Amino acid sequence: MANQNDSFIDEVTDELRRDRLYGAFRRFGWIGGVVILAIVGGAAWREYSSSRDSASAQAFGDAVLAAENAGPAQIAELDPEGSAARAALIQLLASGAWRAEGDDEAAIAALQEAATAAPEGDILRDLAQLKRVIAAGNSMDASERDQILTRLSRAGAPFELLALEQKAVALVDAGRTEDAITLIRQIQQKNGLSQALRNRLTEMMIALGADPAPNDDMASGS
Repeated sequence: MANQNDSFIDEVTDELRRDRLYGAFRRFGWIGGVVILAIVGGAAWREYSSSRDSASAQAFGDAVLAAENAGPAQIAELDPEGSAARAALIQLLASGAWRAEGDDEAAIAALQEAATAAPEGDILRDLAQLKRVIAAGNSMDASERDQILTRLSRAGAPFELLALEQKAVALVDAGRTEDAITLIRQIQQKNGLSQALRNRLTEMMIALGADPAPNDDMASGS
């Protein structure tokens, strides 16, 4: 009899557990449904966003190609669609088109707009500022020129070597020939110089009346 009672009690206990489990599912089962919907919805949104971004990029590229055939003014008027990077790119392209037409003033203005439009720390901002320094040359305010080149020539910066070259050019423009020669020799010892840059540095040294070969003493001491 005791065994029968124990069996009956076990069955009742199991039924109560099942009832509680089903009750929990009825009360909280919607949470699982929401989680599933969120996962499925998130995946669908990512797919939609990727497709939309791809279509937008293609449309922007087509618009750029069409504008390039029409001229720099049309390039500058392209709609960046709220993208700061696209706005900077548009002005960089417009600057190149203005330079090709011989309008240096408009080209420099476009580069200034590109540098302003590009996000802080973006490589497009650095590129626009470097190209502006090169295009303006010694017509740019000396302190502004130095400030830009000092930032762009910091160690590890994307355009470090090109900015250092422009610092040497600025020294030449300021009549500081010996300082320019010293800087050029320092640049010649750096890693990562392209052949084109090596050639330009050699030409600068010849124009300054100095030995164009890198200084072996500096190379051994560095």
